[in-house]
Amino acid sequence: MTTAAQRVSVAATEKPNGGPVHARLILAIICISYFMVILDNSIVFTGLPQIRSDMGFSETGLSWITNAYVLVFGGLLLLGARAGDLFGHRRVFLFSLVVFSLTSLLVGAAQTRWWLIGARALQGVGAAVLAPSALSLLTRSFAEGRARNRAMTAYSAVAGLGAAFGLVVGGLVADLISWRAGFFLNVPIGIVMMVLAVRFLPDAARRRGRFDVAGALLATLGSTALVLGIVNAADFSWTAPLALVPLVAGAVMLGLFVRVERRAAQPIVPLRLFASRERSGAYVTRMLYMGAMMGFFFFTAQFVQSVYHWTPLQAGLAFLPMTLVNFVFAVQVPKLLERAGRPRVLLAGVCLTTAGMVWLSRLDLHTPYLTGVALPMVLIGAGQGLALAPLTSSGVDGVAPADAGAGSGLVNTVHQIGSALSLSILTAVAAAVSTSHAAADIAARSGAALTGSAVLLALAVAAVVTLIVPSRATRNERSL
Repeated sequence: MTTAAQRVSVAATEKPNGGPVHARLILAIICISYFMVILDNSIVFTGLPQIRSDMGFSETGLSWITNAYVLVFGGLLLLGARAGDLFGHRRVFLFSLVVFSLTSLLVGAAQTRWWLIGARALQGVGAAVLAPSALSLLTRSFAEGRARNRAMTAYSAVAGLGAAFGLVVGGLVADLISWRAGFFLNVPIGIVMMVLAVRFLPDAARRRGRFDVAGALLATLGSTALVLGIVNAADFSWTAPLALVPLVAGAVMLGLFVRVERRAAQPIVPLRLFASRERSGAYVTRMLYMGAMMGFFFFTAQFVQSVYHWTPLQAGLAFLPMTLVNFVFAVQVPKLLERAGRPRVLLAGVCLTTAGMVWLSRLDLHTPYLTGVALPMVLIGAGQGLALAPLTSSGVDGVAPADAGAGSGLVNTVHQIGSALSLSILTAVAAAVSTSHAAADIAARSGAALTGSAVLLALAVAAVVTLIVPSRATRNERSL
């Protein structure tokens, strides 16, 4: 007699015509497509000095190239997840690949600052639909247990490696061609993934329902207003109207968002998702963790180019110690989960990342690369390789099938919104530091921002210890 989860898993590994398809092929399509989304989250970092020079961005204005993408990405993720539930995850997945590929063309062709920022925001729309559909297809294709753990490991490794690999690709194309070329790469990749998705990906039955448009708009506009207020505070002051008004408006809209979700018949974020202490802890930890990592990529990429005077390609290669170690540790996660359990692996990963970030935050104008940047990156890479898979699993485990799309969307939402909010805070922290020398100024600002990232990671450790570890222990006791 098969369980519901097993029936879903079997159905998800069949083609539309009923023939069997190897689960690895489904996983490959999902992971490569998600890799493209994560890649674009970081591919721009090594090109930031070029973009600032070409288009005349200010230091705080430069952060909007990233924030425009991740804010729309994060704010509309929940709506994108709901779209998969209503229209079918494969159909929505294909639509998102088309949107993401076309808007990547617009980013690469941008001629003005507003064009670039606007195109990045539109690109975030495609990513917001693609990411939750990919995760939902994965959770429907692999039943909880060993198979799910291995699939989640691959998916989470893509998140970590995509961010780091994007720096190398971005540096390579910026050095040899232009920062624009990295975005044009999405077009042929997107076309190939569309063909494979039509041929091999399964589709779940569509459900009747409607969109919680009010919830989606309040979540997106509220988060954007908070980021705008924080960025304006760095340019003016925390008491300036240009900072206070958006901060207050953002807080009000997010408060209204919670009220709307409580009363909505089909909320975009069912509040029952927060009933599990472990899932709530995973959301908080992911927001803090990914916010710290966004600051790490944003400021470290600028540091090595401005202080060491390295080319974009050299800057991308500078992250290889982290990338390689990340991969080595990530592939060992399934075995470690079986031996040590999820809480210990997660806690070890977050603690290693925190130690590496504290070390890296000590950099200044005279910091050598090997001992001041590369070795801390080894710890950060090891920590991220260990942390992301168990963190993702804790965020989706125990979610009812009816809430699969919303649960997957919420994991990605806290990832992106946390990144945007934290980057705006870290940018404000960095903007408060200044010196009389350009390179020294970048070094001082990077050190201040990375210290902020270390603080965020310390809070993430506290969240794991107080929320995830106790709840997981209680769950294991009940299962005995």
